[in-house]
Amino acid sequence: MGQMLIMDNNKRGADRMKRYTLGLYEKSMPNNLSFAEKLLCAKECGFDYLEISIDETDEKLARLDMSKEERKYLVDVMAVCGVPIRTMCLSGHRKYPLGSLDEGTRAKGMEIMKKAIDLADDLGIRVIQIAGYDVYYEEGNDKTKKYFEENLRKSVEYAAEKGVILAFETMETEFMNTVEKAMEYVKLIDSPYLQVYPDCGNVTNAALDYNTTAFDDFKTGKGHIAAVHLKETVPGKFREIPFGTGHVNFEKIIEISWELGVRRFTLEFWYAGNEDWKDVIKFNKRFIEEKFAA
Repeated sequence: MGQMLIMDNNKRGADRMKRYTLGLYEKSMPNNLSFAEKLLCAKECGFDYLEISIDETDEKLARLDMSKEERKYLVDVMAVCGVPIRTMCLSGHRKYPLGSLDEGTRAKGMEIMKKAIDLADDLGIRVIQIAGYDVYYEEGNDKTKKYFEENLRKSVEYAAEKGVILAFETMETEFMNTVEKAMEYVKLIDSPYLQVYPDCGNVTNAALDYNTTAFDDFKTGKGHIAAVHLKETVPGKFREIPFGTGHVNFEKIIEISWELGVRRFTLEFWYAGNEDWKDVIKFNKRFIEEKFAA
């Protein structure tokens, strides 16, 4: 019986090795690298795609205003390098949230959303991971939730026109730190173009607060998880934790995700100014691949 179980586990691991795609988070590399250099690094390290970052900095937000020529050039670069950009981490709404009490800030947030969807459409990006915040730097209340819902509906409608999926990241704050909370809005909007893109590290931390497990929380998103961020955390800390030193059970997260039909995963970690950053990328990929093969 034990031997049969081992054989079954080996078969599942071999099956997964053939049928999933693994992406590399752009911020795992030095910021001064060109897109070509980042794509070639992803290729060299064995990743299937790159996740582009559009954060709240002026530098990253400026990407939303790429000219048609720049967009075509980037598509050509992807083809030459042999690695596409398939997902976008859109965190620019921290500064310009959809639920802000300030009308101008909300308008800017909607402008960012529409431009991000247009950029995704032009570059062939399948999924935009959107932040699960009504507001970030402001104090949330019933009004911020109302504005968030209204603008979310508009955003999803525009995404549907372009055929681009918006998917919530589970965050480190109470508003949306679990898949279950994200699903409340997925069910409310009720569109195939709004899904969930959970951060397994954030969910693992939240599970401690709610006396549950990340695995049970993932199951609440059955049929609605577009991709998964694979990130390490420790209780109370949500980023820059080396893989293998935290408390995330990656084997179980991958197993549950696989059972739920997820086949797209992104390895999320940050470049920390270290000279051996490429070795870190390769180590982290090997670490995760072992979890898929388990």
